Amino acid sequence: MSELASTRAAPFGLWERMLAGRYLRAKRSEGGVALISIISFTGVTLAVAILIIVMSVMNGFRAELLGKILGFNGHVFVTGGLLDNARMRDAAVEKIAKVPGVTQAFPVIDAQAIALGPSQVTGAMVRGLSPKDLAATRIVAGNLTSGDIKGFGQGPYGGDMVVVGARLADQLGVRPGDNITLISPSGGATAFGGTPLQKAYVVGATFTAGMSQYDQAYIFMPLEQAQLFFGREGTVDAIEIRVADPDKAPALKAAIGRAAGPTALVADWTQRDASYWGALKVERNVMRLILMMLVVIAAMNIISGLVMLVKNKGRDIAILRTIGAGQGSIMRIFFMAGAAIGAAGTLAGLALGVLISVYIDPIQSFVEWATGQQVFASDVYFLSRLPAKVDWVEVAVIVAFSLVMSMVWTLPPAWRASRLDPVEALRYE
Repeated sequence: MSELASTRAAPFGLWERMLAGRYLRAKRSEGGVALISIISFTGVTLAVAILIIVMSVMNGFRAELLGKILGFNGHVFVTGGLLDNARMRDAAVEKIAKVPGVTQAFPVIDAQAIALGPSQVTGAMVRGLSPKDLAATRIVAGNLTSGDIKGFGQGPYGGDMVVVGARLADQLGVRPGDNITLISPSGGATAFGGTPLQKAYVVGATFTAGMSQYDQAYIFMPLEQAQLFFGREGTVDAIEIRVADPDKAPALKAAIGRAAGPTALVADWTQRDASYWGALKVERNVMRLILMMLVVIAAMNIISGLVMLVKNKGRDIAILRTIGAGQGSIMRIFFMAGAAIGAAGTLAGLALGVLISVYIDPIQSFVEWATGQQVFASDVYFLSRLPAKVDWVEVAVIVAFSLVMSMVWTLPPAWRASRLDPVEALRYE
């Protein structure tokens, strides 16, 4: 008995693998289920590929938005009573700039205005900051479409040169060198309150930040001129701070608050846009959950194929049992047959999903060229191109989930095959 046990084939041995492969390749006339196997393979492939593509696009969308929004607006913001005192404000800016992890700190004014051009009248957001800080804002200074910023901030009270978003300039019908008229709703202070103030400025340059929300709404103005134009002499709206790693901005709030002083109020980008980023995170998690259910449903097709395979191979199972194959061997044979379909579909879906995600930009260009239609409208989605960022950790989770589901759904028919009674199977043969 011990000698017989010692000669018994090891689990998942060569003969079990060969038999599982033979069953998968068998034609329908031979009792195989090739068509159902192909359908199952295709379903798993498409489900995994779609999940990888959609999650890569959502990751890219978040990364693009995060990069552009934080590159444009900053990461930490200081407000409070110190902003009304120029000496205290300047001292706070110097101290904040020395905090480890802080790359830039500067006072800023954000105000609304009405912009008039030869073509149209529209509302605009005016941001006032110094020439040095504008040059350090690379998302603007590094993406000029025409003109330059050399003359920005030169002249009395910062001069009359402004930098305009490219979409806004096109909408107003102005180019570098042209005049643009701005109307401040509260620039002129009188005894009866603020009155609108109108002034003409020279467009020095236009920029494109790659996000239509900014390109069609923002105008940059020298800080001194913005203080004068909006009636805020000696004060600013906030001290804007940029850090080396935006994800560490919440951790730096305490150090920035100590540097700014006891009257300072400190907030980071996660607090300012909490509802927006929270909604984006929830949407991403829900989309992942829904698409994972698609993988589960696609993997369930393996059950139908294996059930028919077990039924068609009942005589083979009975013969294998009578010549000494154990229940475990039968179960492993059909388990490998089903799992092979899921594994092959998962690997094919992995290759297809990653390939499309990596080359999504030329694919988008080809589709737009072939159809003559714009696939990704920047006016709707804020970005000019469809972004995609492959997160390999997430891809690994998707692949592992698909493999696990494929194996789980093979267990019921494989277990049924192992419990088949040889006598009943051969009775009518």
